[in-house]
Parts: sequence; C-alpha cells; structure tokens
Amino acid sequence: MAGKLFVVATPIGNLGDITLRAIETLKTSDLIAAEDTRQTKILLDRYEIKTPSTSYHKFNIKEKTRHIIGQLQAGKTISLVSDAGMPGISDPGEELIKEAIDNGIEVIPIPGASAVITALSVSGISTKRFVFEGFLPHEGKNRRRILRKLVEEERTIVFYESPHRLIKSLNDMLAILGDRKICVAREMTKKFEEIFRGTVKEAVEHFSAKEVLGELTIVL
Repeated sequence: MAGKLFVVATPIGNLGDITLRAIETLKTSDLIAAEDTRQTKILLDRYEIKTPSTSYHKFNIKEKTRHIIGQLQAGKTISLVSDAGMPGISDPGEELIKEAIDNGIEVIPIPGASAVITALSVSGISTKRFVFEGFLPHEGKNRRRILRKLVEEERTIVFYESPHRLIKSLNDMLAILGDRKICVAREMTKKFEEIFRGTVKEAVEHFSAKEVLGELTIVL
C-alpha cells in the first residue's frame, strides 16, 4: 500500500505556536521533507523529534519530487514542512502536493500557523472577502503591471514582501492604487514583532526612516 503525505504547518516565528497533532505527526513519520533542514532542525530539537529529514526546495525540486514520490509509493509516511507556516503557500511544496495527488497518494493537512491569516486577523481591515497575491514580481515593470490589474479589486489584498523591496513596492502601491488603508506585519510572533497600521503614504515614511528586517506580510 502507498504511504501518506502529511502537509504539516509549523510556527511562523514563536516555536510555541505548533499544535500537539503536528508534533505527534512529525514524530511518527518515516521522513520529513523540509524546505531548509537547518531551520527545521531548530524546531525538531526543541520538541525532541528524532525523525530524519531531507531537503526539498526550489533548487532540487524535480529530483527530490521523484525521490519522495517513490518513497511514498513504497509505503513510507512523509511529513512536508516549509520554513514557516503552512506548506504549499508561495512554497515549493506545492509541486510535491500536486504530484502526490496525481499519483493517487493520500494527502492529509495538519493545520496551524499561516502568515496570511495571522496578519489579516489583526490588520483592522475587512476580512469578509480577501485575495492573496503572494510575492509581487522583483522587476519594477512587472510589479507595476500586476498592481495595475488590481486597481478595481474590491476585496482586501494580502501580499508577501521581502525587506529590501518593501519601499519600492509601497511606492508603487501609492502611485497605482492610491493612499489607501494598509497594515504591514513584520516579524509576526517573534521578539521584534511590529504591526504597522495607517495609510500607504504613512507606511512609506515609517519604513523609510529605519532599517527593515524580517518577514513581511502586507494587508491592503
């Protein structure tokens, strides 16, 4: 019989934000497929999880997908984790999940932390209807092209962004989408967590005056 692929959510910052079910699943799996085994080892050590792990990231995705699918077909139970949050969301794990489904392998979610939902819940912006746009393109021309497509979007929009592109993205949002309400959540659940709420123009001024570090989620 084929094994099972567990899609396991891990903390987005604070290691205490893992579920009991996730710990048990990681402990009883035959293998953990991790985006960064060094990052995942910190979590595994914290909870004394001895299950072996293997790297699964964008640079080895084709080779490792074939290998992991083979292990699953041989009856192994494998847990998929990302660096933080729910695997498969703006994450290479999406490919493994699709391939497992296409091969008739059971895929089981172990829910938990998600940066999208966490930021949205404390943004003060409407949560009734929203759209997740992931990371905006690196190149300015392509980034502005995507933002122009969102001009008429009536739902709340959630983005991921990297620290070194934040100001450029905010300026593009200001120019194309206008000075609307925004929340920028930085380093959520970590020691230096910051939740900025204001307008896009105020966000540009606020983050231009400091060095920006850490993971960012933007709610607009």
